[in-house]
Amino acid sequence: MVVLAEDRDLGRGDVLCAADQPADSADQLQADIIWMSERPLLPGRPYWLKLATRTVPGQVTAIKSRRDIRSGADLAADQLVLNDIGRCNLALGAPIALDPYVDCRDMGGFILIDRETQETVGAGLIRHALRRASNIHASPLSVSREARARSRGQKPTCLWFTGLSGAGKSTVANRLDQMLNHEGFHTMLLDGDNLRRGLNSDLGFTEADRVENIRRVAEVARLMADAGLIVLVAFISPFRADRETARALFEPGEFAEVFIDVPLQVAEQRDPKGLYRKARRGELPNFTGIDSPYEPPLAPEIHIRTDTGTPDEACLHILEELRRRGRL
Repeated sequence: MVVLAEDRDLGRGDVLCAADQPADSADQLQADIIWMSERPLLPGRPYWLKLATRTVPGQVTAIKSRRDIRSGADLAADQLVLNDIGRCNLALGAPIALDPYVDCRDMGGFILIDRETQETVGAGLIRHALRRASNIHASPLSVSREARARSRGQKPTCLWFTGLSGAGKSTVANRLDQMLNHEGFHTMLLDGDNLRRGLNSDLGFTEADRVENIRRVAEVARLMADAGLIVLVAFISPFRADRETARALFEPGEFAEVFIDVPLQVAEQRDPKGLYRKARRGELPNFTGIDSPYEPPLAPEIHIRTDTGTPDEACLHILEELRRRGRL
């Protein structure tokens, strides 16, 4: 039994340590990770990190190297696949108490858990906390996000349009942007193709690049919501986990997933940019719906079928839903 000399507010996951031997506490760390899943580990993809009794959200921010099992050499890598061992930097949603694994197995070893399936997908051995974890501090702002929203007379909201290429995401989002602007709302439309001409011009269409593409866009959308805007994001964003990462950046009720749903054959018939024809000829690898998967939303806030209605009808349905939810 441990008896404390003074009352302390302690909960599950808290750590007691000697005053002269305090444990490190950090939200960024470097670790060696053994990957145990058929689905690759990609920087930016969200996981649960469980260390001792503490579980926090986290993601790998960088894969520094992958260990070649045969030669023992450290090789460059942008992902880890089944049975790979890699040295990675991680960022967590909250600081945790930790020790290097060589000093303490109990406080230096963790597992990574898939946030959708709850399966253990990796095991990690902490090397050290990253120095940036103690050197970077949030700067207090005199004008709050609530004050910025009040000055615009609206509630910050992110409408995240997802669906196959050719489903009508950009068409519906652009028309809705016009309608909101006409009603006097302050909005901004972030379109996938447009951002790939600037902010994301260095990214391709591999799974790793798609994850980073969505991570960057979600951060931009959050900043615009902080400024009090209604943000419309029109991206294929094919992976559920990445869309959930975007959702987690927003306050409850601020984020709405808008599923622009259309059968693949209809999207192929439309093919406004000729992309499906190129993909079918093998000229466009990693194309969503052909040789790269699309994971449809399981429970979107708004579900639109563009093969059975017009863009204006879709927009009116979205406006009605936003008013019902008290966002307009």
